[in-house]
Amino acid sequence: MKAAIIQMRSGIDVPENIRAATGLIHKAATDGARFVATPEMTHLMQRDSGKLHKAVRKEDKDLGVKTFSELARILGIYLLIGSLAILRDDGKIANRSFVFDPDGTIVARYDKIHLFEAAISKTDMWREADSYAAGEQSVITAIDNFDLGLSICYDVRFANLYKGYAHARSHIISVPSAFTRATGKAHWETLLRARAIETGAYIIAPAQGGTHADGRKTWGRSMIIGPWGEILAHIDNDEPGYAIAEINISNIEQARAKIPAWKSPQ
Repeated sequence: MKAAIIQMRSGIDVPENIRAATGLIHKAATDGARFVATPEMTHLMQRDSGKLHKAVRKEDKDLGVKTFSELARILGIYLLIGSLAILRDDGKIANRSFVFDPDGTIVARYDKIHLFEAAISKTDMWREADSYAAGEQSVITAIDNFDLGLSICYDVRFANLYKGYAHARSHIISVPSAFTRATGKAHWETLLRARAIETGAYIIAPAQGGTHADGRKTWGRSMIIGPWGEILAHIDNDEPGYAIAEINISNIEQARAKIPAWKSPQ
């Protein structure tokens, strides 16, 4: 199966972000991608908490959910929208991944479990929990013959989540992200390749990149990594675009046969 990663530079204008994502998804599908994945916060990058709360909508009213469902149906693809900011019934905000099947049906949702917290410098401090509510459950869904385990960005630093996906024999693990420039430069590739190697799974990591309208700066460098830790597709900058790689279950089986770390529960 051909899988594609979409790299974006989303801003504070929801319709414009959706248009940008739609154009890149179309291009990737035209190039033969059966599975297309977009980054974290696909349709809204808004650091200001007050403005964020004014912009978000409940899932059944969200323009992105409606648009991307129809897009998956029209293109006949599996579409992972890395995450959208979604208003929950309790008034809190979820950082939520959506997987749409080729009929446009939502087949999986995943709310980011580990919320980003960092003090990169005295002027660059982050506490995602101030605006978002954490998810509580890991999620696996089917993409044709592949089992896909879902995660988002900061989750990649917490190995136990990926250990669970490895025990469940997930073939693919998604890591849609908006890594800061400082942490991305230092840790992005290392963490992704480590997760691929330790799980023997494909890592699909579409990212945000560049300087955004809300002032934040993200690293980009979206990647698809094979189960032996090899980089199969890579956008080597922070510009919007896409990349495609072929993924194959037999490669997973070969990697896991060489190092059968997850053959039985531990």
